[in-house]
Amino acid sequence: MLFNSYPFILLFLPAVLAGYFWLGRRSNLAPVIWLALASLAFYAIGSWQFVGLLLISIAFNYGVGYLLIAAKLAPMQRKAALALGVVGDLLVLGIFKYAGFVAENINALAGTHVAVHILLPVGISFYTFTQIAFLVDAYRGQVARYALPHYALFVTYFPHLIAGPILHHKDMIPQFERKETKYPDAHLILCGIVIFAIGLFKKTCLADGIQPLVALAFEARSPSFDQAWCGALAYTFQLYFDFSGYSDMAIGLSLMFGIFLPVNFNSPYKATSIVEFWRGWHMTLSQFLRDYLYISLGGNRRGRVLRYVNLMITMLLGGLWHGAAWTFVAWGALHGAYLCVNHAFNALVPNVPALLVRPARIVGAILTFLAVVVAWVFFRAESVTWALRVLHAMADPSNIVLGREEIAALVLVSIYAALVWLAPNTQAIMGYDHDNRRVGEALPAGRMRPLFLYGASLVLALGILGIQSHSEFIYFRF
Repeated sequence: MLFNSYPFILLFLPAVLAGYFWLGRRSNLAPVIWLALASLAFYAIGSWQFVGLLLISIAFNYGVGYLLIAAKLAPMQRKAALALGVVGDLLVLGIFKYAGFVAENINALAGTHVAVHILLPVGISFYTFTQIAFLVDAYRGQVARYALPHYALFVTYFPHLIAGPILHHKDMIPQFERKETKYPDAHLILCGIVIFAIGLFKKTCLADGIQPLVALAFEARSPSFDQAWCGALAYTFQLYFDFSGYSDMAIGLSLMFGIFLPVNFNSPYKATSIVEFWRGWHMTLSQFLRDYLYISLGGNRRGRVLRYVNLMITMLLGGLWHGAAWTFVAWGALHGAYLCVNHAFNALVPNVPALLVRPARIVGAILTFLAVVVAWVFFRAESVTWALRVLHAMADPSNIVLGREEIAALVLVSIYAALVWLAPNTQAIMGYDHDNRRVGEALPAGRMRPLFLYGASLVLALGILGIQSHSEFIYFRF
């Protein structure tokens, strides 16, 4: 089921909210079970054939987690239990996500014709990573024993299940256990609706609105210089508003239930370096890769050379996490190389003279954005060959068309660029503070409150009117 659909907004969400708060008057556990069942129903409506796999995954990881938390195992037995859990998760992920990719490459190398066609379960990357983090923390002794309904809700919680953010048990389960979240909070519901409305507007009006221009670069056999740039920039902004729209909608939906989700998106295109970019783009994935992969590989503790090797490995696997294709490997390799260059530059030039700080930040922002756009070409293209074709066109200013369609595209892309660089992000507008559980504190006393609410209503109306028949989020594919 899509957040940006009439059945979800008009039927599913009101029914789940009403049941949650009605049960909350009678019990602290019943709303948790209700929300977990509703989340399974949400998943089943779009992917019923994989509900069994999701339930098996929850039971398996909860069982392994129980061994690590509650059973009195010897150190070697604990290691074996952790290995069993992580290998089991990765094996399932590998079969469903990468078996076809491996078969294709074996066929290409050996001249064989092995065909592997396995449907990819929606959300498997997100709920697998979420549970691997749980197991690793359980092994480290950082997890309390949780009841099965709370754990099941932590994994299936529908605002995040399909496309993130990647949740952390320490952040979420204590919120599910609190009695206060079971009672309707008018302020949180209002703020949730406003944030949801902003996200819906980003998705249906902005991301879907610029999507047709992407074809200029990625569906033309020989795009010109201006077509290639317009198409690549259009995809850059489409992905931005699609993903940030989903992230806003997830936060807004969760707030209606009194639950604070982590921020997953913080104006990444305003970054002045690639390190800063990754602190703002898909923040929960970046944290997961840092805490459970990069640091586990040794991080920067074993010298500069191994630090760069670890960065490359982390980003290559981060690229593969997004999809089983060489284009994603190339995207991850590019970002790994960008990060190595960024860290090497910081080591060579630790201090920029005060007079040059501002110009350096401007140059850094431009170079970072261009590097990100180049990498997105691989992320979007059907193949590496196709991506190189688009990049070749972007590097050849002698081939320019600049007709009426290209001029209109350029104007539209410029408007999107102004929105990205000049407008505040959603958490700044709403004062969303995940760490301190605060949101919209300036709203009740503000003189602008009526005007703000009228504006939010208009944004919500435009977002609802902009809903198309079937417009999936790009991150559904991962």
